[in-house]
Amino acid sequence: MGSRPGFPTPFDVRKPLVALAVVAALFGPVMATLWVSTPDVSDVQARVLRDTQAHGVVLLAPGEVPDLLAKAVVATEDERFYSHHGVDTIGLARALLYDSANLCLCQGGSTITEQLVKELYLNGSDRGYNKIVDMVLSLKLEQILSKAQIMADYVSEIPTGRNRYGVTAAACAYFHAPLANLTLGQYALLAGITQAPSLYDPTVDPEAAARRRSQVLAAMVSEQVITTAQADAAGREPVLSDGPGC
Repeated sequence: MGSRPGFPTPFDVRKPLVALAVVAALFGPVMATLWVSTPDVSDVQARVLRDTQAHGVVLLAPGEVPDLLAKAVVATEDERFYSHHGVDTIGLARALLYDSANLCLCQGGSTITEQLVKELYLNGSDRGYNKIVDMVLSLKLEQILSKAQIMADYVSEIPTGRNRYGVTAAACAYFHAPLANLTLGQYALLAGITQAPSLYDPTVDPEAAARRRSQVLAAMVSEQVITTAQADAAGREPVLSDGPGC
């Protein structure tokens, strides 16, 4: 007897199950091997401390990252940061589809965790085989660090302009103010710099920095972190400003 119209046949139901079984059979042993062969990440805090000391910048504690800055970074770079476990499979699939359709390596699909791992363990490169290692190490890292700690480590050591690292140093350089005392527009500008520090450095190209800030504010509105009115007001702030000092 055949299946009723509109209902899947047993063969139709089995097809995705077979595909999943094949994927598991092929990649399960590979992932297990990578898990064992890739570095232990228990030294992550020592690595972050070493990098921040080398650059002469502050290593922030989780409680020292302003909430608005964290929200701006998440909205811009990794909207599922608080729900994934180091690798955003949805973002990765979307990036692969986009790159395949456009015949380019335009979107990496990297999470904040992956970007931190790339800087600390892979000398800043996640191309080719390094991308797979980056993903494995990110999964490892999220087993031992909280999201708040990952965010603090990330914003402490990321490039934020020409020969500049960390959001604390950037706050002093661009706004002459402590990180805790910045405005919404200033936090949005800091969050936007990180993807292309030399391009969006406001001392180099204030117009590009302003455009990038607008993109960050729009992302925050889309994620319902701020209102449209707040974004409009923040977008009218000067790109660089003088403050009382750091």
